[in-house]
Amino acid sequence: MSSISSRRLAKELREIHSEGCPVGINLIEANDYAKWLFTIEVMGDSVYQNEKYTLQFRFDSHYPISSPAVQFVVTEGREAPMHPHVYSNGHICASILGNEWSPVLSVVAVCVTIQSMLASCKKKERPRDNDSYVRNAPENPKKTQFHYDDDTV
Repeated sequence: MSSISSRRLAKELREIHSEGCPVGINLIEANDYAKWLFTIEVMGDSVYQNEKYTLQFRFDSHYPISSPAVQFVVTEGREAPMHPHVYSNGHICASILGNEWSPVLSVVAVCVTIQSMLASCKKKERPRDNDSYVRNAPENPKKTQFHYDDDTV
């Protein structure tokens, strides 16, 4: 881990401990500067009401210049949310994790964006190419070249 990455992550962790996280987001593990785990729960009226998911952040030595690898944790008994931008292996197709990443974004800002993405979903479904993607997906979602569609059009 580079000193820039370590300093930035230490600063973000201090802010989380002193200011807390937004409602529905909780840090559950940050033992080092390589991997952090958060729980995400959509608050209010949503198709995900009363559901809680775990997000994993993995950082490389280029953070915050490069985005963290972010995915939902999928284990036996724990699935990724059914969402048009979330694959069943937990990989998330979101432009802020790819070509629209900015070093000004924080880990908490990414959590809030993903929480908002879930909150705005009207229908639980997987991406159309889920099965073929999961069969061929790399372990690290950052190694995927996602194509980002504009859902607002």
